[in-house]
Amino acid sequence: MAARGRRALPALLAVAAALGAAAARLYRAGSDPLAVLAAGSVRQALLNASAAWVVQFYSSSCGHCIAFAPTWRALAGDVRDWESAIRVGVLDCGEEENYETCKEYGIHYYPTFRFFKAFTKQFTTGENYKGADRELQTVRQMMIDFLQNHSQESRPPACPPLNPVSSSDVASLFDKNSHHYTAIVFESNNSYVGREVILDLIQYENIVVKRALNSDKPFLEKLGITSVPSCYLVHPNGSHGLINILKPLRSFFSSYLKSLPGVRKKLLLPLQLPVQENKEESTEIKVWKEFDKSKLYMADLESGLHYLLRVELATHKTLEGAELKTFKDFVTVSAKLFPGRQPVVKLLETLQEWLVSLPLDKIPYDAILDLVNNKMRISGIFLPKKVQWVGCQGSRPELRGYTCSLWKLFHTLTVQAVLRPKALINTGLEGDPQIVLQVMRRYIHHFFGCKACAQHFEEMAKESMDSVETLDQAVLWLWEKHNVVNNRLAGDLTEDPKFPKVQWPTPDICPACHEEIKGLHSWNEVQVLQFLKYHYNSENILYKYTESQTDASEAEQGDTGEGKDKSLLKKPSGNRENKIQDKENMLDSESKVLDQRIANRAPVKDSGKGAVESVNLKETKQAMSFLGIGFSNIDMSLCVILYVASSLFLMIMYFFFRMRSKRWKVKYYRSSV
Repeated sequence: MAARGRRALPALLAVAAALGAAAARLYRAGSDPLAVLAAGSVRQALLNASAAWVVQFYSSSCGHCIAFAPTWRALAGDVRDWESAIRVGVLDCGEEENYETCKEYGIHYYPTFRFFKAFTKQFTTGENYKGADRELQTVRQMMIDFLQNHSQESRPPACPPLNPVSSSDVASLFDKNSHHYTAIVFESNNSYVGREVILDLIQYENIVVKRALNSDKPFLEKLGITSVPSCYLVHPNGSHGLINILKPLRSFFSSYLKSLPGVRKKLLLPLQLPVQENKEESTEIKVWKEFDKSKLYMADLESGLHYLLRVELATHKTLEGAELKTFKDFVTVSAKLFPGRQPVVKLLETLQEWLVSLPLDKIPYDAILDLVNNKMRISGIFLPKKVQWVGCQGSRPELRGYTCSLWKLFHTLTVQAVLRPKALINTGLEGDPQIVLQVMRRYIHHFFGCKACAQHFEEMAKESMDSVETLDQAVLWLWEKHNVVNNRLAGDLTEDPKFPKVQWPTPDICPACHEEIKGLHSWNEVQVLQFLKYHYNSENILYKYTESQTDASEAEQGDTGEGKDKSLLKKPSGNRENKIQDKENMLDSESKVLDQRIANRAPVKDSGKGAVESVNLKETKQAMSFLGIGFSNIDMSLCVILYVASSLFLMIMYFFFRMRSKRWKVKYYRSSV
């Protein structure tokens, strides 16, 4: 009983931690001084808004985004008083309900900053941030530049003029009664202090702030200004004088002006975001899954494939050139080496043969998604449509997850390349001991969402990947570099406190891997290699927590019964499924014809041909019927093919009988003579 109680205690603690983390996110609406946007609110918030926006599109699984969160949060707090002119927002592209939205905005990497002008009437993907770096001050200055780029008609009403006033304009304010204070910040042409102070005070009444340049030296001398930036104050009674500030900093100027008698904050209604529908999953408690850290879980590998194919790849509307080549090679390596369940492997094989058979230089992502989601209804292929982290689950939703599964996936592929050396024969990828590493390198370069992470990996690859000469060395190279990353991120904000970044494998799961030479720790690489081959072998994979095809089918049927709109919020990638529902209905007749052909013939090859036709249909965007009598584009294509074939046959028969007739005439004529 005591032992059972000790075993139950960690489980209870884990559940408690999961309950506490269920509501935790990188940014929290109401707690953080920014707008937390989502698929249901982002368009309404940005379109025809009375204020401009700067939005960070991030992914909760991106380590760089996690590390950057305090800076972005601090920026939002620093410019909180500017929100009637320009607002700060975030949208998590790692949330499954936001996948399609981030695709629409063309987000390829995280974090991505976009500016949106006020009073925008039509949908726009915004303007990319072009700052030299992502420091708080740089982003704040770019926000000011963006506000100044507004035309007079589209400028936010709450934003006062930010251009400098002339010396004569300043002089005209003197010795005149007014209902408010007027503060003039004198500064150099490249200074942002004046504009920052102007925006700091826009929510305060009884004061107006302007800026002037230090180009008129005699005028500055007359006012007693010897250095810039300086603040000159005109009182309501017309008196005026230079403000004595300890430090000529924005915060000192703004604080002094806000504390003037009669200056107080305006009573403004808070800017409200569009009300979102209640999301049932937001109240859903994700219970902690117990797992054995010495085992590999298929749920992690399949969840990684799901996220890779349905989420990360979706940021690219079309694949062509090096991106298409990289994706084809990745699918080929995965189809040949992935030690998964038969339906998943068959899906990868189907995708691989389809890609090989395509005669196109570029492929729309939607065509790939249709095959991954099995729109052709090919029997026996399946990939789970939701994330189910087990060995990769984190103590908070934004920790571990996809990045962990991607490491596990490529570790598995490097080991499987050793265990199955003939698997890549006749693929064009055989004979290269670096092939899995090079595919990983190119995939991370072209598709991995965290740009900074991709750059770090590329630096490691340039340094030593070319030294790999055998498949065993490839396994050890990836293991070594993974530990380099663990060492670099130890203690970082991205580190999960319950899963510290340590050198792996730890002594408790591989004692033989660790040695001491002259009192210093050393790795026994022979034992490490042996351990890796065992750990990432198919025999060490557990299938607990994996989703079955039957479960997925039942879930989809249940969702359909409840209504398509509600089903989006309950199952992963539902948003995308609903978005393409109209296209699916348009192509329904084509799919039926295609499905029948696939069902009656070889599924892999025919699916490739059918997918090509599907691609052509989507690219040309032709109507479903022809002359209103129910003939689809595929029907018409088949008719054209049959017509051409029949014409060729008739022409051949015509020439055959014509030649035969000539021979008969010659023979008859000679015999009569």
